[in-house]
Amino acid sequence: MTLSLFSDEHYMREALKQARYALEEDEIPIGAVVVLERQIIARAHNQTEQLRDVTAHAEMLALTAAANHVGNKYLADCTLYVTIEPCVMCAGASFWAQVRRVVYGAAEEKRGFRRYGNLLHPRTELVSGILGAECGALMSEFFARKRK
Repeated sequence: MTLSLFSDEHYMREALKQARYALEEDEIPIGAVVVLERQIIARAHNQTEQLRDVTAHAEMLALTAAANHVGNKYLADCTLYVTIEPCVMCAGASFWAQVRRVVYGAAEEKRGFRRYGNLLHPRTELVSGILGAECGALMSEFFARKRK
């Protein structure tokens, strides 16, 4: 299967690479990338354990890096790709950044923002299920290791 360089699947595969870095570091395997004009401007993975910071989610780190890249707190022309449905904190951050699109892989039934309604900016487009099985499998692998 060939992927278009500018497809949602392509960018989600880049987010999956970040999630694998998190898995290697024994962090919850969530990865994120921010795309502007078909170019990845920020990449991040969960680092809450390494940084000892409960806010060091992949999305938060990627949004901060993207804002630094563009020199503006608003990311109205950007798309955030994240392997797992964002939590309330990360959805709120994307709201304040006015991200144009949020694309995620697998749903997060327990802690995902959608349990609480739509917390995204009214102009934000939401796309879900992109490579969802692969994204969810990393989470399952991580928690299976923890239970051993």
